[in-house]
Amino acid sequence: MEEAVRLNADAAEPASAEAHEASLPRCEHVLELLLTHRGNPSAEVERVLADDPQSVFGHCLRAALIVCADAAAARSSLGASVAAIEAACPDVHNPARRHASAARAWLEGDPALAVERYGAIVTDRPRDILALVVAHTLDFHLGQRRMMRVRLARVLPKWETAVPGYASVLAMYAFALEENGQYRRAEKIARRALVLDPRHPGAIHVIAHVMEMQGRAREGLAFLAATESAWIEGTGFSVHLAWHRALFHLDSNDLESALATYDAQIANARAPGISVLADASAFLWRLQLRNIDVDGRWQLLADRWEMRTLAGTRPFYVVHAMMAFAAAGRSAAAARVFEALPPADTSDVSMSLPEEALAPPFCEALLAFAHSDYAACVEWLTRVRHIAHRCGGSLAQCDLIHLTFTEAALRARKARLAHALVAERTAKKPGSRLNRWLQQRLQMMAPTFARSAAAMLPAPGKLRMLRRGARSRVARLVT
Repeated sequence: MEEAVRLNADAAEPASAEAHEASLPRCEHVLELLLTHRGNPSAEVERVLADDPQSVFGHCLRAALIVCADAAAARSSLGASVAAIEAACPDVHNPARRHASAARAWLEGDPALAVERYGAIVTDRPRDILALVVAHTLDFHLGQRRMMRVRLARVLPKWETAVPGYASVLAMYAFALEENGQYRRAEKIARRALVLDPRHPGAIHVIAHVMEMQGRAREGLAFLAATESAWIEGTGFSVHLAWHRALFHLDSNDLESALATYDAQIANARAPGISVLADASAFLWRLQLRNIDVDGRWQLLADRWEMRTLAGTRPFYVVHAMMAFAAAGRSAAAARVFEALPPADTSDVSMSLPEEALAPPFCEALLAFAHSDYAACVEWLTRVRHIAHRCGGSLAQCDLIHLTFTEAALRARKARLAHALVAERTAKKPGSRLNRWLQQRLQMMAPTFARSAAAMLPAPGKLRMLRRGARSRVARLVT
């Protein structure tokens, strides 16, 4: 982490050197918390800056934390930190000043420029792990999965086991591999990270993702149980890994355990931030798709979403708010959701972020589904199917769009489309009980589909005439 440490040293003035020296180990601790998803690094960095308001390293950390969390409500704090760094580091080539420049791009609403600038720092300073973790996070948010993998692959040769933070670099690389479908290699790299740090929540998260994407539900449950003490309390993955556990139960057709996990570890989370609410919506919507009554859970969740201001929030989260409002029948709240979304053109994703282009049609589809207008839901999702994998979340999170599309096609009795979607799901996860259930429903549709197809055929006499006409045309072509 020595290049991150130099963010402070490069800007230190003699008058403040003593204070900076005292804050340096505290900043290193904040960085460690950020990298390992443990504790509350945001609260820690605020305490550092309260004691040392001119700590450049502290301001770089605060900026990184706000950008990574996509904390729109903390924009004023980010602006203050950027201004403090710029004042302390007039040289635009100073590493800390470059951090400020990247954070300013995000502050001004240009995350693509922000990741470009953080990425440029990583290219010049491969061991600047603070810039690396922000670039990695922004790549993920922007759906730049290939760049996630490439960026980590480029810097790995500059790292080695003895360098602090190496386990976190491996965990990031493993996640990038998983998001690019390289599941076997991702699990191998994540387990290497766990050898260095056996309780690393980020590495545990990667392995849970691999097992989810491969349909290894029973193995996933066993793995999360074996590692539970490392992630269940006080980590950034405490709720999200509980969400993975609930999905494993759901894929095992154990509804009782899935709901028990939701009630105990997701709905009653101690700090219900927006990511927690998104996990809650994503889980309950999967039950909605299976016509499972969740009692008053949707209403309670919708109440929590209504307490949040969605303006300026990433479309990924706005969409999850819509799930709650649509399922709970909150028409007025659902209407406000569209006000929080930027207008986007789904035909040209290059002109807008895929997440922004996807969100409005997906919200329309969610409303249509909740109103039992499944044909309209299919129509809306057909428009954005080509960008559904870039929803602003992981492949597992984006899969909810495909699930909704599949269920809507089944209910709208669009047999050919439903068959194609179920076949696509089954090819990816042949052992999934959910996918087997979807196949059974397709088979139930088959007689109706066969009858409708038969009705479209011409009468036998006309069919014979068509065949004779075809044979004569072929004969003329041959001669």
